[in-house]
Amino acid sequence: MIEPRDRLHRPALLVVDMQNDFVRAGAPMEVPDARATIAVHRTLIDGFRARGLPVLFTRFIAFPSPSLLWHWSPQVHPPTRACWKRHPRQYADVEGERDCSAVIDELAPAPGEHQVEKFGYGAFHGTALDVTLRALGVESLAVTGTVTQICVEETAREAFHHGYRTTIVSDAVSSYVPDLHAATLKNFAHKFGWVEDSAAVLRAIG
Repeated sequence: MIEPRDRLHRPALLVVDMQNDFVRAGAPMEVPDARATIAVHRTLIDGFRARGLPVLFTRFIAFPSPSLLWHWSPQVHPPTRACWKRHPRQYADVEGERDCSAVIDELAPAPGEHQVEKFGYGAFHGTALDVTLRALGVESLAVTGTVTQICVEETAREAFHHGYRTTIVSDAVSSYVPDLHAATLKNFAHKFGWVEDSAAVLRAIG
């Protein structure tokens, strides 16, 4: 049995897909509840940075030519081009254009913090995330972001299979389908890792 104090040993914070095209008002793949997690994210990010612990971000990037994913996420098709890298877009809640694939301004990565670009749901598949984490000496992950039952869940399950003790932060994940959000957290805690709120995570990392 893994003791609570050991669940977040040598931890990193992994922020999944808190990007303009998911979070901003009127975005083509908008998750309105994601905006309600911004303050919690900022507290977590500040807490990890203050303790000198790694903070990493993932960015969902739409593959620039038709793929199977295009079938399930039709918003990535032209002319919308959801999550196309460097594609400019305007949103209802901020002034001016933003790179639609970029992490939102409120959570902007600090210089030197890793941003993992992924062309699918999971952040480990086809990326250097595992190599990066091991180079940083990371043994456990606190996972946040959006969408709970898609990219967050896929990434957290992949983390389990790569041997990382993984905690999904319950008040820092979001979805547009409440029942799937709840079911994902319940199932993850049943077989893959832990589900804790942000206060508990910050206590655990000292």
